[in-house]
Amino acid sequence: MQAIEVTEFGDADVLRTTERDAPEPGEGQVRIEVRAAGINFADIMQRRGHYQGGPQPTYVPGMEVAGVVDAVGEGVGRSVGDEVVGMVGEGGYAEYVLGDANGLFDVPENMSFEEAAGFPVQFLTAHNCLHEWGELEEGESVLIHAAAGGVGTAAVQIAREAGAETFGTASTQEKLDLASDLGLDHPINYTETDFAEEVNDLTDGDGVDLVLDGIGSDTTERSLDCLTHFGRMVSYGAASGEPGRPDTASLLFANQRVIGYHLGQAMYRTPQKVMSAVPPLTEMLSSGTLEVQVGETFALDEAADAHRYIENRESSGKVLLVP
Repeated sequence: MQAIEVTEFGDADVLRTTERDAPEPGEGQVRIEVRAAGINFADIMQRRGHYQGGPQPTYVPGMEVAGVVDAVGEGVGRSVGDEVVGMVGEGGYAEYVLGDANGLFDVPENMSFEEAAGFPVQFLTAHNCLHEWGELEEGESVLIHAAAGGVGTAAVQIAREAGAETFGTASTQEKLDLASDLGLDHPINYTETDFAEEVNDLTDGDGVDLVLDGIGSDTTERSLDCLTHFGRMVSYGAASGEPGRPDTASLLFANQRVIGYHLGQAMYRTPQKVMSAVPPLTEMLSSGTLEVQVGETFALDEAADAHRYIENRESSGKVLLVP
């Protein structure tokens, strides 16, 4: 089978196309013929060697796929031919990958494989950060950074359905238009204005109740500057390459909370809490209330180009590899 390997840590050039034997499923596993693999910024962080606890070269990246069950191991309640989607840890940038049968679920009704591959990481992260971790309530306000990205477009829609007032940042008008079409109330171009000042102006100085921060660096500190008293910020990533360092003195006097969220660790330590988001998400996706925003798709052997496309901030929605 064709697969993509990370041969050493580095830039996108370390992604190499190779031939491997198709893996054989063990007990509790299924083999999936990959029809679409999602690309996540965590894949890029792992490739750079900046991801704590990430895999060591040589490895096949890719943590979420959608496809068709091709073979099953012992003790599996799945059948060959099942159309499934889920997180596989690694190995998704390939024509075939093994997955834990308990970590897979059916492709939602009326969804393509491409749309399904954009569902697990982004929509679980967005729902968990907003609800299970962020405790968003109807009538509250939320600031969503990178509102036109994979997690961002999911979060805008989920917050909209929760009855929240939404503020979102992006770098271009095209991206802000996409987020606005999904229900973003207050689009903010962070390259043209100070987002914290804009949020405070729009809220008469009160700030927002919740912030979703996947950026880190200075964005974290500036986000706290527009967070209301008793507000919450969920930190779920550091796309800037630098972790955020909140000022604990400001947290103390404003009675604010900064909450960490990591999907992989959460799945390992409290899977019931993470997966409690699946039924409402599946219902809303199946009914068309929520839509996966598929951006660019690349062939499997174009994985390096796909990584560069994301790193150059050209992407909107979910970027996919299609074997």
